[in-house]
Amino acid sequence: MTYFILPVLNCKNNPLLENWNTIYETIPFSKICNNHYEEAFIKAIEEGKKEINSIIENTEIPSFENTIEALDKSGSLLSKVAGVFFNIKAANSDDEIQEIAIKVSPLLSEYSNYISLNDELFKKIKLVYNQKETLNLNTEETSLLEDTYKGFVRSGANLEGKAKERYKEISTRLSELALKFEANELKETHDFKLHITNIEDLKGLTDSAIEAAQMAAQEEKLEGYLFTLEFPSYIAIMRYAENRSLREQMAKARGSIAFKNNEYNNTNIIKETTSLRLEKANLLGFETYADFILDNRMAKDAKTVNKFLDDLYTASHKYTIDEVKEVEDYARNNGFKEDIFQSWDFAFYSRKLKEEKYKLDDEEVKQYFPLNKVQEGVFGLANKLYGLKFKEVHNIDKYHKDVQTYEVRDESNNFLSILYTDFFPRPSKQSGAWMNDFREQKVINGEDIRPHITIVMNFNKPTTTKPSLLTIGEVTTFLHEFGHSLHGMLSKCKYSSLSGTSVMRDFVELPSQIHENWAMEKEWLDTFAEHYKTGENIPNELIDKIKKSDNFLAAYNNDRQVSFGLIDMAYHSIKKPIQSEIIDFEKNVFNKINVLPHIEGSCFSTAFGHIFAGGYAAGYYGYKWAEVLDADAFSLFKENGIFDKATAKSFKENILERGGTEHPMDLYLRFRGKEPNNQALLRRMGLIK
Repeated sequence: MTYFILPVLNCKNNPLLENWNTIYETIPFSKICNNHYEEAFIKAIEEGKKEINSIIENTEIPSFENTIEALDKSGSLLSKVAGVFFNIKAANSDDEIQEIAIKVSPLLSEYSNYISLNDELFKKIKLVYNQKETLNLNTEETSLLEDTYKGFVRSGANLEGKAKERYKEISTRLSELALKFEANELKETHDFKLHITNIEDLKGLTDSAIEAAQMAAQEEKLEGYLFTLEFPSYIAIMRYAENRSLREQMAKARGSIAFKNNEYNNTNIIKETTSLRLEKANLLGFETYADFILDNRMAKDAKTVNKFLDDLYTASHKYTIDEVKEVEDYARNNGFKEDIFQSWDFAFYSRKLKEEKYKLDDEEVKQYFPLNKVQEGVFGLANKLYGLKFKEVHNIDKYHKDVQTYEVRDESNNFLSILYTDFFPRPSKQSGAWMNDFREQKVINGEDIRPHITIVMNFNKPTTTKPSLLTIGEVTTFLHEFGHSLHGMLSKCKYSSLSGTSVMRDFVELPSQIHENWAMEKEWLDTFAEHYKTGENIPNELIDKIKKSDNFLAAYNNDRQVSFGLIDMAYHSIKKPIQSEIIDFEKNVFNKINVLPHIEGSCFSTAFGHIFAGGYAAGYYGYKWAEVLDADAFSLFKENGIFDKATAKSFKENILERGGTEHPMDLYLRFRGKEPNNQALLRRMGLIK
């Protein structure tokens, strides 16, 4: 029997505080009510504090086992509750969930500070750390000790008096601001609705996009067609609508998310957040927040990051100018007569130019990528590379009817993980795509606790006449998030704080981005890509067109990602609070790199959740950093064969299984045999031969 979220009559017993007698101890979603969460957080925090106090009150001499290991094991109930709540908040939220998040945020900040600013606990940690050379620890134990000690220092453990109190206040306020930023972005994204009643206004749109918009209108009990700022709906207008005013309306709506003159405006949140982050860094002895963050990254310092981004910009920007000029020239040669070529024109005409230049129709390509076949291909890739087997199971509770669940086993049939997949947009879900875990991998009392992983995306829903059909870009997105999930599912670590994706932020994208490379490999595409109607295999000539078109606008897209890294670094390299308007601060950074006119009334930063509501502050460069790693790493697969078992085994054992148990460069060198450079990436983008 398959379980879904259903009305629950009895919400008295709190399942979040009980042991789950379910298959693989999976979450009993259908028994959890919203009013369970706050109580569960409060009791889990109380239990966590008791566990911390027991470490402090232990009269034995502090040791690795009774202090460092004990600390890693503490808070397991809180991890369990938070694992449910914050995944639901992202994937199936409502106003009540958002309110609960705001309520529990200060409680979680206070709990975090209770641990990290606890003098007695830090004394014990420091005592163990000072003996590290004599403790005979293995590599993973050494990493846990190093990370624990450094984590406490970076969390203010050495602060005293007023400085420590101020640190607590800043931590609490930053948590509140991140939640408010995210809630504002979500509210503004989902409140926008473009209701069209005249089919003539939709000239140029594909049949599937029109059908999806008609279904969206019907769900809202409206006549005609409904478009939203969810990516599949938004991009349908931007790329295909011949009605220029519709494209302009959508572009301005998306660009003004959380930047309007209303209560959901995020500009003051950005100012306060960056100011508090600077103050926090100063308290800890760093000149800027970027210095603080990068002290614990592969890149090490802002100078290295800025040079890295500048090198990529220098390599691509001259080509970006040529690419944009080519699109504009094409537009003007094909009837475009407006004085200014705008961003909402660029998306439309670049799509048309791509189709003409490579004789490639995105709609034709999509016919060969129905979601179910893509999923077979992605699972098949994991089988070919790592021997993994996926079996859909129907006796696991789900938080929404769109979710599917899979039992994952290795080539010896050992259980590895539960995988949840959630593919379609809805008003209760954040935009974008991500991977997370409901339960992380760890070893407790000799038992390997296997993870429960979720991947969440926002692909087009099936319509009454067609299945969900993916663009090649969406196939790549699937591979990306699935790569993250492999990092979680294949983890073989002892400690939860080091397992799976618990690695340096500028390394975490390597497992995801390397798997994107298979999207351009005929040998892989031939294993699954077939026409959703006829069952015909994807033609070789179509694959050739896809590969040839892969670098279309490569420089422009590189500049775009570099610009995101630059604005992130600018916000977090300030040495005094921002006094100017946020839009002026942003323009000062983007003017150097952007080649299309700024849209009046728009602001990118107010919806930049990665750095203001996620974990990428002073770290967005990590996507490009990891791209260098993945291009270099994949070149080894290209040398040895894209399904080469030995290469895949080495990648699995040295990267995917090891989590954060060693420094990432040590792991990378063990796999690759040499340090990376950006030549493979520039070559892949076609910027060098």
